[in-house]
Amino acid sequence: MSFKIRMKPAAVAVFATLGGAHATVHAADAVLSPVLVQGEAERADGPVQGYRATRSATFTKTDTPLKEVPASITVVPESLIEDQAMRGMSDVLRYVPGATAAQGEGNRDQIVIRGNNTTADFFVNGIRDDAQTFRDLYNLERVEVLKGPGGMTFGRGGAGGVVNRVTKRPVFGRVADASLTVGSWDQLRGTIDVGNKVNDAAAWRLNAMAERADSFRDGVDLERYGVNPTITLTPGGNTALTLGYEHFHDRRTADRGVPSQNGEPFDDSRSRFFGNADQSESSVDVDALSAVLEHDFGGVQLKNSFRVTYYNKFYQNVFAGSAIDGSGNLRLSGYNNANDRTNIFNQTDLTTKFATGSLQHTLLAGIELGHQDSDNKRQSASFAANPMVVPASDPFAAATGFNPTATDASNNVTSKTFAAYLQDQIALNDQWKVLAGLRYDKFEVDFDDKRIANADASSTDEEVSPRFGLIWTPTATQTYYASYSYAFLPSGEQLSLAVNTADLDPEKAINYEVGARWDLAPELTLSAAVFRLDREDVRSADPLNPGFFVQTGEQRTEGVELALQGQVTPWWQVFAGYADLDAEITKTSASAPKGRKVGLVPERMASIWNRFDIGQGWGVGLGVVHQSSSYTSFTNTVKLPSFTRVDGAVYYAFTGGKTRVALNVENLFDKEYFPTAHSDNNISPGAPLNARLTLSTAF
Repeated sequence: MSFKIRMKPAAVAVFATLGGAHATVHAADAVLSPVLVQGEAERADGPVQGYRATRSATFTKTDTPLKEVPASITVVPESLIEDQAMRGMSDVLRYVPGATAAQGEGNRDQIVIRGNNTTADFFVNGIRDDAQTFRDLYNLERVEVLKGPGGMTFGRGGAGGVVNRVTKRPVFGRVADASLTVGSWDQLRGTIDVGNKVNDAAAWRLNAMAERADSFRDGVDLERYGVNPTITLTPGGNTALTLGYEHFHDRRTADRGVPSQNGEPFDDSRSRFFGNADQSESSVDVDALSAVLEHDFGGVQLKNSFRVTYYNKFYQNVFAGSAIDGSGNLRLSGYNNANDRTNIFNQTDLTTKFATGSLQHTLLAGIELGHQDSDNKRQSASFAANPMVVPASDPFAAATGFNPTATDASNNVTSKTFAAYLQDQIALNDQWKVLAGLRYDKFEVDFDDKRIANADASSTDEEVSPRFGLIWTPTATQTYYASYSYAFLPSGEQLSLAVNTADLDPEKAINYEVGARWDLAPELTLSAAVFRLDREDVRSADPLNPGFFVQTGEQRTEGVELALQGQVTPWWQVFAGYADLDAEITKTSASAPKGRKVGLVPERMASIWNRFDIGQGWGVGLGVVHQSSSYTSFTNTVKLPSFTRVDGAVYYAFTGGKTRVALNVENLFDKEYFPTAHSDNNISPGAPLNARLTLSTAF
């Protein structure tokens, strides 16, 4: 259930250019010009009506109706985040067709989109946010998930797609919301979202969150907090400057789940920790400073986005390093890793509209500059015995120390990015539109090995990423498209390089797609996409030179995605998705033969969340998530069983709709299931039945 805060009529300065993600600035479902507006300031979700989004800037970098975007995009709005009591990326991805959350070794967000597993393809307001961390949702307006390569918009990486977080910003009106959540396993979480205008030329906003919780897993807990103040200055009617700072801290137990036995997850108590929870900890501090300058030159809109982010991360784990053998024993492994990273990115976009004869153009030109500096250090665990073998009935051991071995790392990696891009959205007539874009990237990586002499390496990759789409809108309620998109993954794409990978050509991701969107009702949209995504020159281990790599691998994902979002009736909203995927290795390599399935890609995924407003302030929610079986990795030796999980919620709003109590119950029928994994022997058990009670209010 969503709430809106209405203010008395006031002079409200609103600035939203056509050229960026922040064109979604809490306004009605329209594009606003940079003018002084008289009227009501209303808290809403920008171009979102309930669960249905109608506009996005993720794919095109211009504020574009979704029906004119030739790609599959799922927008998860703030209203759905609140109704499901979501907290992190894994919650968001649960209802995104074609995407799943991977375990990430219990210390980071990791996603699988259209068969492509990645930790790096995260963005915030269109700026790269690729450190291996967990992300919270407390300060977000929406999460946008692009399926298919987005090289023209985002540059390197993004072979299967990207996840873009859109943060809240000042709205030149009063915002005053707070929430308190108590839940199973001693969860306690509080959030606050406040803001107001200083005068007609300045407004501020503050989002903050704090949480602590235990877990159904023995010895597992978390503590995290975040604070994000922002201010928007509008010194003139055509200029806006938004400054923001965020500090985010996350400390938790790094939980790598359970091992396998006989090709299946070990059948044991869901709570048993394999390894040593006391020696498995992940902590990260993130400090980010952003500045977004927007100016209208009178027909040409400028948007300059600058962001500098410092990540300080450490994690350590003692975990299951093998399957359980016929004697009921397994081997434990362990290591720790420290990473200090600084990202500095600047994007400058110019957008203009003009006509050439009967053709209408929306032209985008931009430049991106980036610098990243990353220090990494890894140390392996030592045990009283080597190897450390323990019984599955008591899978515990304490590491006696953590010291570097020959396979560990101590290095510094720096990278430089220069990119220039040009895109034209052409309206041929009322029914036909064309989108064409081209991006040039130069990506330089320098690797300084602090442990091994003569092991330094460097690489420079230059690549052009094209994109093309054709859109047909025969009526106002239906749209069809066909598209081609491309992305590249250089050898140092995730700021990791070695002598034996520096000379490898970039991997390539090529996507062919046709799709459609139908407005079944004024606020209900059904979308469909059929695609083929090829990934070429995948790096594989060299069988003749252990420790080296060759480029022989290829994989293909073919599939169908369906999504239904919006209002079925005035009292029923729905957010549903379905994906049928076939992801397999298409060329034999040293790692795997042709025909093997790609790991963590269920052939079928289906989800539906319903919210019913039943009157007198009451509402209920009901959701179902289904995944067919999938392999834990490309070895195809361990399989995650299929599962169906049911969630529910009850809402009650009072004090004129300003206050709401919500009870969210996850896994209503206490289903035992395994939603994801990191490898054949790090498999995550799903949480048993649990509940969260949230009191939220607008004051």
